[in-house]
Amino acid sequence: MIIFHGSCEQIEKPEIRLPNRTLDYGVGFYTTTSYQQAEDWVRRRMKESMQTIGFVNEYNLNEDALNKFRCLFFDAPTEEWLDFVMKNRTDKHFTHNYDIVYGPVANDRVYAAFALYEGGLLTKQNLIAELKTYKLVDQYLFHTPPSLQAISFIKARQVQP
Repeated sequence: MIIFHGSCEQIEKPEIRLPNRTLDYGVGFYTTTSYQQAEDWVRRRMKESMQTIGFVNEYNLNEDALNKFRCLFFDAPTEEWLDFVMKNRTDKHFTHNYDIVYGPVANDRVYAAFALYEGGLLTKQNLIAELKTYKLVDQYLFHTPPSLQAISFIKARQVQP
């Protein structure tokens, strides 16, 4: 399977880096099966950092290798997914022991709905029902250094602002 990672640099050897903010599935190396999602992300990053060049890095995900790792998969927004994302986003001390996590991306539109839930304006069930009407993109998190062995670099495509 082909997966993508948007960055301001070519990344032939992915690594786990500590982020400067909380993320959906915790610390790690994030990828997606959507080229467009990776390109959109790198364009936003380029604009924020005033970079004039960016890359969509392409990798092969060895699906057979997934059996070697502790994986957590969410096929759609569920209560379990919501609880997991909220813990990662709101509890700085929360950590999990999965090597790889897969599921929907909680983008800005999703977080507007999350805010309604946090404010008590939506129940958990109403939020899940709302999210199921959205066309959500997916993401893979490679959370541990050994999990990065499941992917191999193919190429990087340059992105212009």
